[in-house]
Amino acid sequence: MLRAFRDAFRIPELQRKFLFTLLLLAIYRLGSTIPTPGVDHTRIAEAAGSAGSLLSLISNISGGNLSQFSIFALGVLPYITASIIMQILTTSIPALEKLQKEGEEGRKAIAQYTRYGAIALGAMQALFFAILVGEAQNGAFLASGWEPGWMFRLNVVLTQVAGIAFTLWIGERITEVGIGNGVSLIIFSGIAASFPKAISDIITLYNEEAISLLGIVAFFLVILAVVIGIVLVLQAERRIPIQYARKEIGGKQYAKQQTYLPIKLNGAGVIPVIFASAVMTIVQVLEQAFGQDSEVTRFLVKYFALNTPTGIALDVLLVVGFTFLYNSIQFDPKRIAENLRESGGFIPSVRPGVATAEYLSFISTRITLWGAIFLGILVLVPQVLQATSGISGSTVFVFSGTGLLILVGVALDTLKQVEAQLTLRSYDGFISKGRLRGRL
Repeated sequence: MLRAFRDAFRIPELQRKFLFTLLLLAIYRLGSTIPTPGVDHTRIAEAAGSAGSLLSLISNISGGNLSQFSIFALGVLPYITASIIMQILTTSIPALEKLQKEGEEGRKAIAQYTRYGAIALGAMQALFFAILVGEAQNGAFLASGWEPGWMFRLNVVLTQVAGIAFTLWIGERITEVGIGNGVSLIIFSGIAASFPKAISDIITLYNEEAISLLGIVAFFLVILAVVIGIVLVLQAERRIPIQYARKEIGGKQYAKQQTYLPIKLNGAGVIPVIFASAVMTIVQVLEQAFGQDSEVTRFLVKYFALNTPTGIALDVLLVVGFTFLYNSIQFDPKRIAENLRESGGFIPSVRPGVATAEYLSFISTRITLWGAIFLGILVLVPQVLQATSGISGSTVFVFSGTGLLILVGVALDTLKQVEAQLTLRSYDGFISKGRLRGRL
């Protein structure tokens, strides 16, 4: 693998792609340090640092940008949400489904609608945070000289919408000109940037004798086990054999061809975890809305807080449910069976048509169950880390299963793109050793 990177940097075109990607990511990280005008970023950082708070949860999902309420505080979260909504609408609205089948032009139109949706969602989220920051603790989060009101809210909304648009532009340029998926790399850089501070906090706790050396060792052993498990699951897939009948094209006879249909063990990726986090965020929004002394707030804190058994169980159930929901939308056995029949393909020992659809549905359901269980286990990682090591607070959530899943998934996807670039140029760095293959 290291030899492959060495070979990649010897190719001028790939050098330019790597440098261009790093430059845009550096610009993004620079913007993440610029606070939104009118906000006291010091007090915001203190609120976001308290484990279990609303700002803490969203800050960890956004890669830490919200901890300073920077101009990129929302980052690509609105775009991710808009993309998920558009995927669901594409499968349920015939006009969008027809547009998607129109090739490159249709995909460009859907991508444009997704951008519009991201801007609209970002504006609504920015307005919510502007109201939350402006009204919380009698304006304690406002910078000197600023007053809560519509002028402050308009300032926050315009700043955040501009930040979202610029972030999307960076992501698209990386995808088109650089290496890897731009949006994924932006999320990757945000989470990775939180690691040095988290490690520094662990060292501080050890120096203060708040945790033991054995606890730190257990902490990183759990993380290592989680990373290995993520790699194995992300690479795992079920390959269903597909055969095509003998064909005659242009007077030539073509023999039977055999290929396979891959079904990934974790086809939903991190999307169910993001959905579940959004629902748990709504619970915390209700806590903020009803106040600390109301009966509703006490009930929510008692049964639905993230550190309670019922709250953890609800989070896991939401992840499992959203995994099945998302896979049912993305994987359509009937459509695949029809496409196979039209192209002359079939699964050995399975009749074409309805029987093929039922067989694919059965296989997909079984695989989705194991993928959902895996994601549910990742949700429990922060609690396992806290119980085994004694480390608590935001440091645990930096190394949570969600963050590690994003990091490992983006790293593997980027390495596969580098592998493809090297293969095109007859370099065998990844091919001879350590190629990123799917596992049966």
